[in-house]
Amino acid sequence: MSKAASKKARAPRNRTLTIEASEVSELKKSVEFATNGYRMSSHASRMICGDAFQVLPILEPKSIDLVFCDPPYNLNKDFGEIKFTKISTDEYEMWLDSWLSLCAPLLKATSSVYICGDWRSSGAIQRIGSKYLKTQNRITWEREKGRGAKKNWKNTAEDIWFFTVSNKFTFHLDAVKQRRRVVAPYKENGKPKDWCETIDGNFRDTHPSNIWTDITVPFWSMPENTDHPTQKPEKLLAKIILASSNPGDLILDPFAGSGTTAVVAKKLGRNFVAIESDKEHCLLAAKRLRIAETDKSIQGLADGVFWERNSRI
Repeated sequence: MSKAASKKARAPRNRTLTIEASEVSELKKSVEFATNGYRMSSHASRMICGDAFQVLPILEPKSIDLVFCDPPYNLNKDFGEIKFTKISTDEYEMWLDSWLSLCAPLLKATSSVYICGDWRSSGAIQRIGSKYLKTQNRITWEREKGRGAKKNWKNTAEDIWFFTVSNKFTFHLDAVKQRRRVVAPYKENGKPKDWCETIDGNFRDTHPSNIWTDITVPFWSMPENTDHPTQKPEKLLAKIILASSNPGDLILDPFAGSGTTAVVAKKLGRNFVAIESDKEHCLLAAKRLRIAETDKSIQGLADGVFWERNSRI
C-alpha cells in the first residue's frame, strides 16, 4: 500500500484513489523520470516525474497551445516530497518569474495561460503574468470548503488569472455554457423564451462568467479524489481546456500534482506535458490516466454543457 494510503483508515464507502504496492512497478512504466541526461520520448502526451526548472528548458519552443499552472500559494504547505515555505511578497514574485520566464518561450502566438492563486498571491500573479503576457481576466471560483474563522471571514474562494500571448487566441464560448435552472420562467406567445421545458425542470443555457459557483472540490466519495492536498476538480479543468484549446492541442502543466490537467486533457482529446516532482503523485496521475482510457466522464459536464452544482452528477 502507498505511503498516503497507509496513513489513513478508510471508511467503507470512501472512494479516494490510492496506489497499492502491487501496482507500482506497472504504473512506473507510464511515467518518464527526468534524471540526468533525460531526453524527451517520441510520444506526444507524457507524464514526467522531475523538477520543472530542469524539464521546461528542454521542451520544444513555441509548441504549447495552453498552460495551466497551479503553483504553491506562498503558504507553508507540505506536498509530499516537496515542502513550500512562505516567503516575502517580493521573493514570491521573483519565484513566480523564475518559472514563468521558462514557460514564455514555449508558447505559440495564439496560446493562453491560466495561473491559480489565493487572495494572498493573486496580486503577485497578476503583476508577473503581465510582464510576459496580456491579462484577459480574473476568474474567481467558490471552493465551497474551508475552515471557519472566529475573527475573520471564512476563506472559500480562489482566483485563476487568464492571460494570453496576443489578442488572437482560442476561446470556444459554446463549449462552456452553463445550464441553470429557471426559477421564474417567462413565455412569449405561450412558448418558453430563452429557456427549455423538460421533465426534470426548466433550464436555460447561459454565457459563462468569471464567477464560478458550480465547482465541487473533490472529496472522499468522488472517484477522482486523491490525497493530494490541493487537488483541483476535473470540472474546473474541463472549463478551461474546452474554452481555450482545440482537439489535438498540446497542454502544459508544470506543477501537475495528482494529474488532473493530464487526465482531463486525455478525456477531452488533447495532448499534454505534465511535470510533477513528487513520485507518489506521479503514480496517482498514471493510475488516473489509465482509468481515463475507458472512463471519459467528468462530473458536472453532460449533454455538452456544464450544470449547476448538485443538479447533475
